[in-house]
Amino acid sequence: MKKLSLYAGIMVLSVTSAAALHAAPVKADSYGNRIVTKAEAMRAADARFAKIDINGDGTLNAADRAAMMAKRFAIMDADNNGAISQSEFMEIHQAGAERRADRRERRMERIGASMRERRQRGRVGTIAMMARADTNGDKAVSQAEYRAAIDARFSKTDANQDGIISIEERQAARKIR
Repeated sequence: MKKLSLYAGIMVLSVTSAAALHAAPVKADSYGNRIVTKAEAMRAADARFAKIDINGDGTLNAADRAAMMAKRFAIMDADNNGAISQSEFMEIHQAGAERRADRRERRMERIGASMRERRQRGRVGTIAMMARADTNGDKAVSQAEYRAAIDARFSKTDANQDGIISIEERQAARKIR
């Protein structure tokens, strides 16, 4: 249970949340040509890793989670008094609820009612992927482990193994998930 909690905490670090690893091909399309090369996917993975690795030590671990929590606390503590008052908490909570509702509405319009099911599968899949990425079992994911997981995901999505993920391959991979 502790291991699962650690991986769940590490995933909280990702601004891209659960979709970070699943949507890698879409976000990696640096040329806007709707296809993704392995080089683009790896550049995007390195950029995501750097963003998630808060303390810059080359691993995603509990220290990164603590640093992110401290950063979030500082944002919530609007008057910088070292404590979060009920009004500060309610203000942040309400603003977050409004942002989530807006995003949910836009997604539902764009994608349809099945989004909730796919999002739930994505969360579980991403936590499981992070657990699998920790190949040495040290409860931390190094950049090498992270890149290897992204590489494996790219290879799995690249059905014809031509080094490019086409729109069709991306759509086929979504149906499998």
